[in-house]
Amino acid sequence: MFFRHSNEIWSEFPELVPGVLFAEGITSTVDVEDRIAKYHAIAADRLKQAPEGEMAEIQVWRRAFSKMGLKPTQYRCASEALLRRFRQEGSLPRLHPLVDLCNAISIAFAIPVAVFDLAKISGDLEVRHASGSETYLTFSGEIEHPAVREVIFADGAGRAHARRWTNRQSGLSAVRNDTGSVLIVAEALHESAGSDVPKLIDAIASELTAIWSIEATQGLLSLSSPRFDLSAAMNLQLQQKRD
Repeated sequence: MFFRHSNEIWSEFPELVPGVLFAEGITSTVDVEDRIAKYHAIAADRLKQAPEGEMAEIQVWRRAFSKMGLKPTQYRCASEALLRRFRQEGSLPRLHPLVDLCNAISIAFAIPVAVFDLAKISGDLEVRHASGSETYLTFSGEIEHPAVREVIFADGAGRAHARRWTNRQSGLSAVRNDTGSVLIVAEALHESAGSDVPKLIDAIASELTAIWSIEATQGLLSLSSPRFDLSAAMNLQLQQKRD
């Protein structure tokens, strides 16, 4: 079981910097409010300096969406949508401790972060262009079919776990109270992404250890090393538990 971006995605977006974490042992009965407040404060300070649309991290995603044929003010990357809501309302909705934490870290870094329930993913998960046959479950329970050539997160069963790349995740693999193992993906395209994404991934890993006592397996992907081996990560964590 692997996570990767297709060769075509790498060819179209060679500046891409993806960071990945695998973690097992997630629960929903923890308090993360103090942790969240710290990252919300960082985001608030950044928004005092400039609105989200002027942040370099967001501007490159807007250009990427335009390149994909999408109107960037109609379809926003996840971090921009969260920052916009946070700026307007002063807070973000509470969904699940891990999701809330990752959303807070996402707005602090202005980088999209996706959290997937691995139990709902079949086979490999690949960021690629849609063929038009894939199915996508909305949070309201409706089935959609991504358009041909739309960038999606697709698994081996032809199910799309995110549409329009970093725009919206699927209701199928959303983290719930019974979620135990997760794949966390952060993706950036801006000039300093090479240093910012590792910091973001390290921040999430540190919080997983502090809150859930979990040692996450993490990786930084590139064109020369494009795959994250989830099976190896699972085996490593199983071995750590035995030791």
